[in-house]
Amino acid sequence: MNCWWCSAPPAAAKTTLLNLVAGFLPVESGSITLDNQPVTGPGAERGVVFQHEGLLPWRNVLDNVAFGLQLAGMSRPDRDAIARRLIRQVGLEGAEKRAIWQLSGGQRQRVGIARALATDPQLLLLDEPFGALDAFTREQMQTLLLTLWRDSGKQILLITHDIEEAIFLASELILLSPGPGRIVERLRPGFGQRFAAGESCRSIKSDPQFIAQREYVLSRVFDQREAFA
Repeated sequence: MNCWWCSAPPAAAKTTLLNLVAGFLPVESGSITLDNQPVTGPGAERGVVFQHEGLLPWRNVLDNVAFGLQLAGMSRPDRDAIARRLIRQVGLEGAEKRAIWQLSGGQRQRVGIARALATDPQLLLLDEPFGALDAFTREQMQTLLLTLWRDSGKQILLITHDIEEAIFLASELILLSPGPGRIVERLRPGFGQRFAAGESCRSIKSDPQFIAQREYVLSRVFDQREAFA
């Protein structure tokens, strides 16, 4: 089970990397494979959660989560059962019939995550999904994502510019250089595994080891930014 986080200064092509893995952009050189199969376009084995969740405003929560299953031809009872289970897992039980405009930003991102998981993808891709949320809601979403990762065993690739978020969540943290984006360092923080094992978020983030790791990564990112400037 892997949870990869990519963090970098601006102009490091983080979103371009995610779009390549998702199959939204063609590969101009080299190759991208998933389980030894080349990525040549979008596929059901990769679920995507966007920065702005991209929900369909004319559909309620249940129908948004079930949308991919409907496109796949699944019957209404079967897709609704899967959607209800995922809505419960992301903490929105009872909100199935709500309109999207009735949801907060954090709730909409929960719906986006549930929708991406509905087709049971191998790899979950997230493009700075918590960037627009307030600090309290962002931390709630971080712990929700770690819980889903622990319980589902999904592989996750998340793009973020938030250093603390990257260190807390990643089993492997990939630092990219600015334009052109190149891997400059790989780190294995291990704090997400500690949360998955039962340690509290507050305990982890106040740990001197966590603070030291955060300061190290910040210094690396600042060095890259200054070199780019």
